[in-house]
Amino acid sequence: MNSNVENLPPHIIRLVYKEVTTLTADPPDGIKVFPNEEDLTDLQVTIEGPEGTPYAGGLFRMKLLLGKDFPASPPKGYFLTKIFHPNVGANGEICVNVLKRDWTAELGIRHVLLTIKCLLIHPNPESALNEEAGRLLLENYEEYAARARLLTEIHGGAGGPSGRRAEAGRALASAAAASSPDPVAPGGPGGAEGPMAKKHAGERDKKLAAKRKTDKKRALRRL
Repeated sequence: MNSNVENLPPHIIRLVYKEVTTLTADPPDGIKVFPNEEDLTDLQVTIEGPEGTPYAGGLFRMKLLLGKDFPASPPKGYFLTKIFHPNVGANGEICVNVLKRDWTAELGIRHVLLTIKCLLIHPNPESALNEEAGRLLLENYEEYAARARLLTEIHGGAGGPSGRRAEAGRALASAAAASSPDPVAPGGPGGAEGPMAKKHAGERDKKLAAKRKTDKKRALRRL
C-alpha cells in the first residue's frame, strides 16, 4: 500500500507526528503504539484483551491507516489478529461509529484507540460486520463467548498478561519436572537404578532365598 504522507499537508504531518510520539511514550492502558518509521500514516498497534471479556488474556494486533483527507476523514482500522467479534469483518475491518458518522477532526488517534478497546468490552450487534457473531451475541451469549475465547486462545495466544502468566507457569512447571527426579525413571528414587529400586530388589532376593531354603527342607523331609 502506498504511503499517504506525501499527500498530507506539512502542518497535518507535524500534528500526526506529535500525537504518535505522545502515544508511543504515554499510551492508554493496555494499548501499545508502534510507529512505522517509513510511513507515519500506517500505525501499528497492540491491544490487550480486557479482563472480564472473552478476549481476556489475548494480545490483538491492529493497524490504523490515515487517508490523504485525514483528519477531515476518519482513519480506517483493521484487526491483524483474527478475532470473533460482531464489529470486525472477515478482512479485519473494524466497524465503529467513531470511524464513520461520529467522526470529527478534533477527536484524534488516542480517542479512536480507546473506542476500539471499548468495543471489545461492549460489542454492538446492531452494526455487525460478522453477522454470525452478532446473532450469537443476541441469542446465545454463552456460545458467542465460547467461540470468541477459542479464537483468542488460538490467535491471540499467550501475548496478553494472563496468557504470558499462563505460559510462564507452564514453563516453570516443565523446568521443575525436568529438574526433579522421576520416581519411576531410571536413576530416579523408584527407577530401575534408583536407591528405592535397589532396596526392593535386595528384599526380593532375600525372600526368594528363604523360600528356596524352606522348599529344600520340605523336600528332604519327604525323603
